[in-house]
Amino acid sequence: MATRVVIGTQWGDEGKGKYIDMLARTSDVVVRFSGGNNAGHTIVVNGEKYALHLIPSGILHEGKTCIIGNGVVVDPAVLLDEMKQLNERGISTERLFVSDRAHVIMPYHRVLDELQEKFRGKDSIGTTKRGIGPCYCDKADRSGIRMCDLVDEEVFIAKTRDNLKIKNLLIEKVYGGQRLDEEQIISEYLEYGRKLKKYVTDVNAVIFDAIEQDKEILFEGAQATLLDLDFGTYPFVTSSNPIAGGVCVGAGIGPVYINEVYGVLKAYTSRVGAGPFPTEQDNEIGDKIRELGWEYGTTTGRPRRCGWLDLVMIRYAARINGLTGLAINHVDTIGKLPKVKLCVAYKKDGQEITSFPCSLKELAKCEPVYEEFDGWDTDISNVRNYNDLPDNAKKYLKRIEELVGVKIKMIGVGKDREQTIIV
Repeated sequence: MATRVVIGTQWGDEGKGKYIDMLARTSDVVVRFSGGNNAGHTIVVNGEKYALHLIPSGILHEGKTCIIGNGVVVDPAVLLDEMKQLNERGISTERLFVSDRAHVIMPYHRVLDELQEKFRGKDSIGTTKRGIGPCYCDKADRSGIRMCDLVDEEVFIAKTRDNLKIKNLLIEKVYGGQRLDEEQIISEYLEYGRKLKKYVTDVNAVIFDAIEQDKEILFEGAQATLLDLDFGTYPFVTSSNPIAGGVCVGAGIGPVYINEVYGVLKAYTSRVGAGPFPTEQDNEIGDKIRELGWEYGTTTGRPRRCGWLDLVMIRYAARINGLTGLAINHVDTIGKLPKVKLCVAYKKDGQEITSFPCSLKELAKCEPVYEEFDGWDTDISNVRNYNDLPDNAKKYLKRIEELVGVKIKMIGVGKDREQTIIV
């Protein structure tokens, strides 16, 4: 048995989907364990692009069991639409299972998400307004509706009516929004429940059956370490734990069952939405990286903020996740610049530090300490052997390994799943 976890080491959008897709080839079961449809994996297969938001990337491989775990919050309309789009492209979703313990995103979650962001004004977090945070709030408040409730019509109706009494008051009286129609929501969601019922099951039992049968299991991360609710740049974070430890609670397995943890990063840094970004290049360099790497959100289409690779952040992610290997993307992209920089430390209050501060106030004081490298403006998209990479690229990658203390196992030299060097 081999159980692997793939997580992001930055602020998301590192290209995790590509490596998840690759590792899914040799996996029997692929499990999504956190987040919701605020995440997106873009995978390019033979030049054809697939954008996945809830369904595990393993779905693109025939015969794989794909699981949406209890740690995921599910918008049933989005899930059904994603299934429909895959089916129309000839991809079966018959081996998809959804945890009966996963929480359901309701219309009032989306409405409250948008109203709360508007209420925050200049202090807005920059959420995708898809109801993720409010759904996790209800989960913690013990008033959430789970998938097992959605497929039980009597329970669903009762819980929805109870919740809407409070939610409509919040929407109308606190935020000045428009009251939601109870009967319309119930009718709409009961239909979703009927369509999804055959996919909803105790996925924990499915995972443990696979473990006992010595099968290969891949746990698919969404978002990333610096968006983690506990260890990210709070409050500019997501509402779940997308780190390796999140597998244990988001899929229901003990840590002893995890064998390998791969951390995915870009050869530079990007970020969507508000929040601190020490190595951001809000200038021509940042604009150039954005255009070369096509840095626009899979889910939102928003332009991403771009800057140099921050190894203080990557070292921090390596410790938190217990990384056993790195997978780096966009090595082809960053090499097109004449000079490339690596942030190797921060300077704060006149002293050099290599730890990642918790306080945003302290982080704002940090100035990156850079090492500079020559670029490698050569087409490396067809390179499949590490030794065939330009010397300047190898120097850059070697320095990353030295400073992070984790070996690079996979190198992305293009968007397609085949444009990868296995080290």
